[in-house]
Amino acid sequence: MIAAEPQRPQLLRELLGESLRELRTADQRTLREVSSAARVSLGYLSEIERGQKEPSSELLNAICGALGVPLSSVLRRVSDKYDDHDVVAHLPVRSARVAA
Repeated sequence: MIAAEPQRPQLLRELLGESLRELRTADQRTLREVSSAARVSLGYLSEIERGQKEPSSELLNAICGALGVPLSSVLRRVSDKYDDHDVVAHLPVRSARVAA
């Protein structure tokens, strides 16, 4: 019997991008339309949707505005996705060194 590989952990930025893409496609909007309305480059919006880039809070708010959805709704959606995943990446945090 072959052991199943563990599920690759998802990062918060990936869940956010997935949620933004779902909202955009459900509204039958193109990347070009949303990027223009949000005043962000098409390439950068695509990277956000693919979970490769993390938008600033200001940019995320602009994207939500372009999609016509409140930021709080998007964050709730991401939170629900986060809760639904068994494995979410918890990256190690460096401990601060205390000067002697």
